[in-house]
Amino acid sequence: MRTVHVRARARARSLPRGFTLVEVLVALVVMSVGMLGIAALYLEGLRAGRTAIYRTTAVNLAADMADRIRANRQARVAYAGTGPGSDESCVNGEEDCTPVQLADDDWFSWSNQIAAQLPDGASAEILVDGGATPVYTITLQWPEIGQTEPASYRLSLQP
Repeated sequence: MRTVHVRARARARSLPRGFTLVEVLVALVVMSVGMLGIAALYLEGLRAGRTAIYRTTAVNLAADMADRIRANRQARVAYAGTGPGSDESCVNGEEDCTPVQLADDDWFSWSNQIAAQLPDGASAEILVDGGATPVYTITLQWPEIGQTEPASYRLSLQP
């Protein structure tokens, strides 16, 4: 009977009673790698969200200028270039604007919107392919963090 009691006591001593230091360190390393992965995914999500906001803004700005061009068809090549136009507005003045003056005012207000809504370093350009039916190509570019080339959006239209 005594040998049975001694064996039970010896077996109780050989059973593990807790975690070893190595097991704890391995668990910490595994958790750290997982947390770093989650942090990287979070940062990538923020970057993608910022890019999406800038692209949506660029689409809206290009559509705004396309509407201005459609409303002032007589100006034709007056919209060509990189702006920014003149701050001497004839809009709501005593005399009516000429189509060229209106195009100049459109460029000025549009340039201010670009500066306010897109990051520093954003640029805009409108190319006009003259002819019987001109083709306008509106291009917006802005810098993106982490990219060497600027992001861009291009819209072509025939009013």
